[in-house]
Formats: sequence, C-alpha cells, structure tokens
Amino acid sequence: MENITSSHLGDGFSAKPTIFPRSGYSILSFLMFLNATFSIFNNLLVIGVTMKYPQLRNPINIFILNLSFSDLLMTLCGTSIVVSTTYHGYFYLGEKFCIFQGFAVNYFGIVSLWSLTILAYERYNVVCEPVGAMKLSTQRGYQGLAFIWLFCLIWAVAPLFGWSSYGLEGVQTSCSIGWEERTWNNYSYLIAYFLTCFIIPVAIIGFSYGSIMRLLTKLNRKIEEQGGKTNREEELRVALMVFLMVIAFLICWLPYTIFALIVIIKPSLYISPLAATLPAYFAKTSPVYNPIIYLFLNKQFRQCAVQCLTCGHIDLSAPEEDSASMAAPVETQAVLKPSQVSPA
Repeated sequence: MENITSSHLGDGFSAKPTIFPRSGYSILSFLMFLNATFSIFNNLLVIGVTMKYPQLRNPINIFILNLSFSDLLMTLCGTSIVVSTTYHGYFYLGEKFCIFQGFAVNYFGIVSLWSLTILAYERYNVVCEPVGAMKLSTQRGYQGLAFIWLFCLIWAVAPLFGWSSYGLEGVQTSCSIGWEERTWNNYSYLIAYFLTCFIIPVAIIGFSYGSIMRLLTKLNRKIEEQGGKTNREEELRVALMVFLMVIAFLICWLPYTIFALIVIIKPSLYISPLAATLPAYFAKTSPVYNPIIYLFLNKQFRQCAVQCLTCGHIDLSAPEEDSASMAAPVETQAVLKPSQVSPA
C-alpha cells in the first residue's frame, strides 16, 4: 500500500485513497461529522443565549463570546470541510481552497487560543488585583478583542507571504501549516509560532489560574482562623475546573507542539501520515469542549440555556448567588467570598 508523505501543494489533490482502506476514511469522516455537529450546536447555543439574555453580557463574557465565535468559524471553515474530503479520501477541492482552509483554521484556531489566554489573565485581574487596580471595562474588553484578532492575523497571514506555507497534512484530507517542510524558513516560523502560540499562553494561563487557586486557599485559611466555616467542596470544585481547563488546553495544542518540535529537532525522522494527522484532529476537537468547560458549567448560563431551549417552560433559577460566575464585581467587595473566584 503506497503512502503519500509529501505535504506540499500540488500533491494529493487528484490522488485516490491510498493511505487507509475505504472503511478507514469513512470512520474518520464520521468522527469528524460528530465533531462538527456538536461543535456547531454548542457554539451557536452559547452565542444565541448570550445575545438573548442581557445579564450574560458583561466585559468578561466578551472574551467567552469571542471564543465561541472563533470556534464556530473554525468548525465551519475546517471540520465541516474535512468531513467531506476525508470521506472522499483526498483533498478534492483543489489548491486554492486548500490554502483558504489552512489559513482559516490557523487563524481562528489561534484566535480561540489567545481568547482563552486573555480570559484567564482578565479573571486574574478581577479576582487577585487590589481594589480598582485593573477594573475590566467594556472599552478595555473591546481593546483586548482588537489585540487578539490583529495579533493572530499576523501569524495567519505570514505563510501567505512566504514565511512557511499552507499545504496538505497527514493523510492528505485537510490543510494546515506545512509542519513537515524541512527548510530553515519553516523552522524559524515554527519556533516563533511555538513561543507565541504555546509557551506564552501556557505561562499566562498557568500563572493566572494558579494565583486564583492560591487566593482561594488563603481566604479559606483566614476564615478558618477567625472561627468561620469554609466551603471546602467549593475549593475542590474550583480546583477541578482549573484542572479541566488546563488539560483541555494541552489536549488541543500539545500534540501540535510536540510535532513541530520533532520536525525542528530531528528533521530526518520519518513521521507516518496517520501520526501527522493526529495533532490536527485533536485541535479540531476544541470547539466541542470549550463551550462545555467555559460556559455550560456556569450556573447562570446553564439556567438561561435551559430557559431558552424549553421556551421558558423550565426555570432553574434560584435566589442563591451564582457560585460559578467569575464576572462578579469583586472590586466592590470588602471581603472576597470563595464562591466569587470560581474560574467559570
């Protein structure tokens, strides 16, 4: 069985399936179909519910809404196309569409990544900074969005102008950055991409949520010292939420990072088409679980979503405070409650 190993444009646009048997492509196509279906539903629900209920539209949620919007575009321009091309067993749409898909997936993917990063940093500012030090306003939120889209556009456009390139990847049914291209031009792009789109975001996310966890533990300790009663279950819940956020982030981006490092460190190493495909498929799962982790576990959003889906026939709202909201105006509180530092 002949393998197609080149990721350069011009190869694989008219080739018949040769890497997998026909059933293999059908299975991959079905998995991508499920991925696209859940992703489109989840993100459309997030966008629709956020736009319908004014109480959900606050500066922090601007970044969550932006995350869902970029995830939706990533699915429409990436996963939904891969469903069809994978079923056919090759990228039958041609070279220009391959470049478009590679650009779109790269652009919207890193917009989602940096939305998560800025979201974590702003949550840190809201919860951990001194009173009034870094209050997040709507204007500052929009400035953050402008930074995200313009900064990510630079990295997405660069391959169009010769710094790296867009081409077929893995089993030749999807397009992305030319990860397997063994040139110093491509190596330099991958190194810079690795620093700005993995190392820096991981550092910011780790520092931000780590600080939130430390503050929560410190507050509980102070309350116990004063003879008060703390909610250890809440602390454990927040710890689990932070763990899920970090793990989801790594599942999405770590395979790409490892793949890029292997290509840079050991260019002569042969990477099978299936192994080269896995990073792309992991990245394409992020639009499915991002809405679940960042919004569906939020009590206030969950109440609004149920109301919306049932046309108001089911109301889960309760008088108690939403312990899952990170958007609480903590700068106006004399003492920060543990329930106010929950990351979701």
